Amino acid sequence: MTDGPAGAEPASAQPGIGTRTLVFGLVREDGSVDCGGLYAVAGALGMTDQQVRLCVKRLVAEGRFTQEGRGRKARLHATADPTGSIAPDAEYVRHAYRQDRGLAPWDGTWHLFAFAIPETARQARDALRDALLHLGAAPLQGGLYVSANAIGDIVEAHARHLGVLPSLTRLTSRDLRVGEESEPARLAALLWPLRQIAERHEALAALAAARLDRLAGPDLPTGTERLTYAVELASAFTTAMEPDPLLPPELLPQPWPGARARAEAARCWEALAAADDDEGPDRLRLFRLYDLG
Repeated sequence: MTDGPAGAEPASAQPGIGTRTLVFGLVREDGSVDCGGLYAVAGALGMTDQQVRLCVKRLVAEGRFTQEGRGRKARLHATADPTGSIAPDAEYVRHAYRQDRGLAPWDGTWHLFAFAIPETARQARDALRDALLHLGAAPLQGGLYVSANAIGDIVEAHARHLGVLPSLTRLTSRDLRVGEESEPARLAALLWPLRQIAERHEALAALAAARLDRLAGPDLPTGTERLTYAVELASAFTTAMEPDPLLPPELLPQPWPGARARAEAARCWEALAAADDDEGPDRLRLFRLYDLG
């Protein structure tokens, strides 16, 4: 394993960051990636130079980046904004913070979606199901899904795009019952894997707290360390947020770790931005996506 910068946490503190995610995470506001910084952060995360070189070669071959120069002195230029590959939708993140602040109370309405799409349109059927799950809906039974959030217009747009809108039925109810259970919070615990979702948020909160301690310590982290922290934090934030249905607080156990994790993450972004220099993570595109707290 390549040694990281002095004082950095071991790469195992935040597993699962791939080289492609790292490159995307280091795209700056002007669309460039400094390869000197890329190799330095990769080393801090336990990646080898060979892994980085192969990843850069693939991304250039795919047309996602152009390359100017060679090795650590090279500079990559994004041909399109690649940050969507590593970050939740910005509006989704904003909604999470609005919920945390009590600005998006639940009105007691369940939003239900049903469809019966024939096997001949299996690809569209699977795509519509995946869209519903991505939006945080839970399956009730075959072809029937429920959400506590008003996602109907988005689901309808997906169905229209897939050419299956006539097969989609939308309805709302304030009287949902599954078996003998009708109490909303207990229904939420029955329909969504809240324990697993909470564990991901706990991991995000722990990482953010550890990085905040380091940022507040007597020895200021180097530019490479701060960039490493930013990529780690973004990866953990996405890992926690992508499977989170963003259920209203009224349906969740309290205190809910998601709210605490997002608050800790916001404080960490703030601390990372405090050092105003050209190498700071606030110069990264992903910083703008996550700095919504």
